[in-house]
Amino acid sequence: MIAARIDFQTEPARYRHWRIATEGAIAELILDVDPDGGFFPGTELKLNSYDLGVDIELADAVQRLRFEHPEVRCVVLRSGKPGVFSAGANIRMLAQASHAHKVNFCKFTNETRLAIEDAGDHSRQFYIAAVSGACAGGGYELAISAGWVMLIDDRRSTVALPETPLLGVLAGTGGLTRLTDKRRVRRDRADLFCLLEEGVRGKRAVDWRLVDEVVPPSRWETAVAARAAEFAARSDRPTDEAGIRLPPLTRHFSTDGVAYEHVRIALDRPARRAFLTITGPARLPADLAGIVAEGAPFWPLAVARELDDALLHLRFNEPGLGLLVLKTTGDPSAVLAADALLDAHGGHWLVREIRLLLRRVLKRLDLTSRSLIALIEPGSCFAGTLTEIAWAADRAVMFTGSRTGNNSGPATIGLSPLNFGTYPMGNGLTRLQTRFLGEPESETRARARCGTLIESEEAAELGLVTASYDEIDWDDEVRLMLEERASFSPDALTAMEANLRFAGPETMETRIFGRLSAWQNWLFQRPGAAGESGALKRYGSGIKPEFDPDRV
Repeated sequence: MIAARIDFQTEPARYRHWRIATEGAIAELILDVDPDGGFFPGTELKLNSYDLGVDIELADAVQRLRFEHPEVRCVVLRSGKPGVFSAGANIRMLAQASHAHKVNFCKFTNETRLAIEDAGDHSRQFYIAAVSGACAGGGYELAISAGWVMLIDDRRSTVALPETPLLGVLAGTGGLTRLTDKRRVRRDRADLFCLLEEGVRGKRAVDWRLVDEVVPPSRWETAVAARAAEFAARSDRPTDEAGIRLPPLTRHFSTDGVAYEHVRIALDRPARRAFLTITGPARLPADLAGIVAEGAPFWPLAVARELDDALLHLRFNEPGLGLLVLKTTGDPSAVLAADALLDAHGGHWLVREIRLLLRRVLKRLDLTSRSLIALIEPGSCFAGTLTEIAWAADRAVMFTGSRTGNNSGPATIGLSPLNFGTYPMGNGLTRLQTRFLGEPESETRARARCGTLIESEEAAELGLVTASYDEIDWDDEVRLMLEERASFSPDALTAMEANLRFAGPETMETRIFGRLSAWQNWLFQRPGAAGESGALKRYGSGIKPEFDPDRV
């Protein structure tokens, strides 16, 4: 068990497991795990195996490469240890971890791999995996998150997903889905591959589409450099602009919450809920030059980073709080002005990265395993990008009219052009499209009100909120709603919410999270994994685990 608070803030000077080396348009991201640097006491991270700490550094490195190194057009993922690329997730770590930690670890790992794929698809910062040595389990899953996989043909280096024959706990944390959906590996070959302890190498690995090319040792470094240069030439990232530094976030932790500059978490543990409030911008730069000059403190970027950290903090450090109440405060017109800047300068590399980060953070909110309720009140600033938070919620309720003693005026909600395509969910649809899946004309009606501030009665008529209440009913209705939600079975709510949030098309991403997370949740509690005679308990003992033969 981990008693200390898990912190997702780090920087290259503090890395224990990764190294970043940049030279012009090419960067190398080198995995060289410190065996003694594990999260759990006594856990040795052998053979470049990883735990959450390794993944936290990877997530940070991927983000820094995008923001701090605009000149980098191709990133080569490789190992810093001879004879091994990565043995995957550390099994002794999994054996010690709580059930919640295991499931959340797998989720975070996949979110980070999706960020690598997103970097190539949308930031035009392409990733190549240069696999030398044994590449197994989660190590291979990391490799295939890259857009191109090279394997040295030295008769020793192999790729493998051997969890089923070797351990029998978790056949893949997204890797199986990437085999079929991303790499288009034939189903029967994928089945055979997953049961080959020794893995696959050489020409067969290419023929089965497990890797993209094999290279003899004599040409290895030359071929990797040439392939990286080829991918870099395809990129539109600037060659003559400086990146922006991502400094540590300013945070204050207390017994009842966390305070950032623009985000605040208030914890109500007896009621098993947390209130997350985002403050709108107090000032904004006038133009693109101002955005670049402001850098990390630019409000949309600062809010994205703070909200991301807040969500991860709640996920890992406050698992018992099953209800997250979402609020905003500030001037909605100022939020629309921030969106106008992001819209007007979307072609600039930095603005593109800010928009893409906001998209990833909003997806993290979608994947939150707790009830989400948005309260739109007088003084709120649910406008433009921040309305995405209301639509990510399971319910959004709105105050009608003005509140006595509050001079903010009536509550409003506002839409901007960014609500209509900039922030798609994992299903490939916007949150409005997902909301109005059965009534597309409602999205058209909402689009017609883009750029204006809408009061509660019209918002309810347009379908933008779940319900609206006046001052007489607001306090009682909200109290009853929150108390009722907290009284339900958390398991039932998790299952219900996960099924309802991702309507519409199924994608690789929804398969990974919609199906895989539920499957992992079940599998990690089965006797074959967690029982006294299960695989995690008996790993390394030389005694064969006992598996429950009942599959139902």
